[in-house]
Amino acid sequence: MSLINQKLKEVLSSVLPIVILVSLTGLTIVPFGWLSLGRFWLGSLCIIFGLTLFLVGVEWSVSPMGEKIGEQIIRRNSLILVILAGLFLGFLISMAEPDLHILASQVNLVSNGVIGKWFLVQVVSAGIGALIAIGLVRIVYGIPLYLVLTGLYLVVLILGSLATPEFLAIAFDASGATTGAMTVPFILALGLSIARKKSSGKAAEKDSFGLVGVASVGAILSVLAVSLTVPRNEFAPAIVFPEPAGGFFQPFVNQFQIQAPEAALAIAPLAAILMLLQPGVLRLKRPTLFRMVRGFFLDWLGLILIFAGVNAGFMDVGRTIGAYLARHNLPLLLAMGFGLGFLTNLAEPAVHILTRQIEDVTSGSVPKLAVQAFLAIGVGLAVVLSILRILIPPLQLWHILLPGYILAIFLAHRGSKLFVGIAFDSGGVASGPMTATFILAFAQGAANEFHSANVLIDGFGVIALVALAPLLSLQLLGLFYRRKALEKGGISRD
Repeated sequence: MSLINQKLKEVLSSVLPIVILVSLTGLTIVPFGWLSLGRFWLGSLCIIFGLTLFLVGVEWSVSPMGEKIGEQIIRRNSLILVILAGLFLGFLISMAEPDLHILASQVNLVSNGVIGKWFLVQVVSAGIGALIAIGLVRIVYGIPLYLVLTGLYLVVLILGSLATPEFLAIAFDASGATTGAMTVPFILALGLSIARKKSSGKAAEKDSFGLVGVASVGAILSVLAVSLTVPRNEFAPAIVFPEPAGGFFQPFVNQFQIQAPEAALAIAPLAAILMLLQPGVLRLKRPTLFRMVRGFFLDWLGLILIFAGVNAGFMDVGRTIGAYLARHNLPLLLAMGFGLGFLTNLAEPAVHILTRQIEDVTSGSVPKLAVQAFLAIGVGLAVVLSILRILIPPLQLWHILLPGYILAIFLAHRGSKLFVGIAFDSGGVASGPMTATFILAFAQGAANEFHSANVLIDGFGVIALVALAPLLSLQLLGLFYRRKALEKGGISRD
């Protein structure tokens, strides 16, 4: 029960600020009616309980499975096995990532089915698997992270220059969405297990930093590569978002029926891997095995509740608020965007874990409050930039991403190498479930109100900009505090 209570508190701290802000907005500014508001509240409850069950399930199943598999890979001392494990397990774990499914559903909706949900999930997952394999090889051979990231983002730059604007936004959004509650714990557990082959303690922890950042590039590369095969004239410029039909509970009933088999498709391969590896490789004790099986069952229930809550009431209100403010009050639209970004980041439990981690590894040279402030303000400004893209037609996503990533790579070469890994791992932390759901819907609603905006281009990209914020803010903060930390012995020159 203590784990359930802990996860429930984490989820409440992440979701409640949005619920309170939206409720106040609905009662005072945006007249979207009691039916929509009631569905939003019920959808929020589904997300709260669904995320809680899902996170408990991950703690019982995915994290220990990643650690156990990593230990077995180390014992066999085979580079081929490291690569195959990264490819195969990375693909399967990304297939079950809820944030990626939510993004893929929105892409399917907005593209009128041209980019199907499962097609996008599979493409992104293939890229994640390939880059996890590369990231694990980097750890084994001790290749500097900043060199690997420089090479990868040069390839991204080349492919990005050839891709359509629609796919550019989707690719970078997928990068932020796929490193979520399912993927990150598994990648961290697997990476740390491999890193322990070379070293122990904090040295192993330092070597494992950056694996999430490397993996997230896989989503960008795979989507951009696929974009080169899609004709440029297949996309509709705008859509009308469907309104939930029927009585108050009908959308939820419909979603439960739709999402139960979809969630099973996402979770079943992971459970199958556990069953296949158990007899000859893992050989877990019966209580441990049963605990993992229960964990996968909780993951399945959690996914059903999350997807139902998101699709039956939560995102609809986000789109309504974005559309209403875009029509009636542009300054408030920007202010709301900043507030949503600031609040979601400030309340995100994973951000608090990250800030404590940074404070620990820098021996207090970088205070926790300073990191929280930098991240929250950075994410708030990222959402504002995303809204400005809608309001200013000449401003395109690559105008922001290109200089942003060039600066991030420059800082990776000049700043603390410890901060490089932490910063690039943090993109998925900043772009949490509230960004992939409510803030994405908010941006789509605003984009759909402007004739000069294309929902598929301007309605996406917000996750990408939010994920970019910690890459810059944390590395700038690390550079700023470097001299002070060196004097205290908090950061090495490596």
